Amino acid sequence: MARIKLIGILKDKVSILKATLHINRHASSVHAAVLRATTHHPSRPPSEEKIASVLALGHSSRITACACIEALMDRLHGTQSAFVALKCLLTLHNIIAKGSFILKDQLAFYPSFGGHNFLNLSMFSDNSDLVMWEFSSWVRWYAGVVEQNLMVSRAIGCYLNSSKKDKEEKALALLDSDLAVEIEVLVEFVVRICDAPNSLDLQRNNLVYEVVRAAGEDYRSVQREILARVKEVGDRVDSVEEVNSDELTQLIDALERLEGCKGKLMLLFLNRKRNDGFWDTVRETKATLVETKKKKEEKSLVRFVGRVESAESTQFWNPFLEPGQLLLLPSGGGWLDFGPTPIAV
Repeated sequence: MARIKLIGILKDKVSILKATLHINRHASSVHAAVLRATTHHPSRPPSEEKIASVLALGHSSRITACACIEALMDRLHGTQSAFVALKCLLTLHNIIAKGSFILKDQLAFYPSFGGHNFLNLSMFSDNSDLVMWEFSSWVRWYAGVVEQNLMVSRAIGCYLNSSKKDKEEKALALLDSDLAVEIEVLVEFVVRICDAPNSLDLQRNNLVYEVVRAAGEDYRSVQREILARVKEVGDRVDSVEEVNSDELTQLIDALERLEGCKGKLMLLFLNRKRNDGFWDTVRETKATLVETKKKKEEKSLVRFVGRVESAESTQFWNPFLEPGQLLLLPSGGGWLDFGPTPIAV
C-alpha cells in the first residue's frame, strides 16, 4: 500500500504540472481543478475548497462547464485507481447536489440521448492488490447510486435537493397512475442504496466514510419524496370509488420492497436516525391498500356472480323449439346472446 501511495503521489504531481504548463490557459485551469480534487491519496476525500473550485467552473460559460464535466468523465474512465474513481464520483455527486444549472445540465446529458457522460463502471476493478480489489466494489456501488440519482431526478421532474414546498405541491398535482410510478422509481433508488458492499468495515477509511455519508444524504432526500407521495396515496385511497387494481398491486409491491430494505439501511447508516414515523406511515398505508384491494376483489366477484345469475334468469324453455335451442328475451333494447337465431313471439 505504501508503494502504491508513493506512485500515486508522483503521478498527481506530474499530471498537475503538465496541466499548469498547458498552452491553453483556460483548459489548464479546468484540468488542474479536476486533478486537485481527484488525487491518488488513499484515504483523504477532496476538501471543501477543492470541490468549491470545481463547482466554481459552473458559474462561467457553458463551454467551461462542458470542459469541466468532460475532464471529470475522462479522469473517471481513464483511471485504474479505486481511490481516484471514488473521488471523481464524489465530485460528480457534489455537482448534482450543489452545482449550477449548466453543470447539472451537462452531467445529465445521458448516452441514451447521444451524450458522453454515462458512468458505466459496473465492471470496474482495481487489481493492484486484494485491498484495492475490495475498494473496487465500493466504486461500482457508488457509481450506481450517482446514476440512480440522475435517473430519479429525471423521473420525478426535479432534483432531489430542490425546495420542499415545490415537491409537496408536485405530489398533490400528480395523477394516481403517476403517483404509483414515481413511488416505484423512488423505492428502486432505496433498493440500489441497500446494495452496498458487505465490507462495511472499510467505512473506517475516510474516503469511503464520506461516500457513504453522501449516499445517506440522498437516502434522506428520497425518503422525504416517498413520504410525501405515500401520504398523498393514503389521503386519496378512501375517497376514490374505483381504484385501478394494477396500480394497487404496483403500490403494495413497492412498499413491501421498501420495508424489506429497513434492516440494511439501519446497518449501512449505523442507525443514526430510526425515522419511526416514516416506517409507521409506510406500514399503515400498505395495510390500507391491501384492505382496499381485498374489498375491490370482493365487489368484483359479487358483480360477476350477479351477472351470471341475471343471464341464467333470462333463459326459458319453449316446447316448440328444437332440443338445445333457447328462447331469447330482449334486454336493454337488444337480444341477449345466449343461443341461436332469435324467434319472434
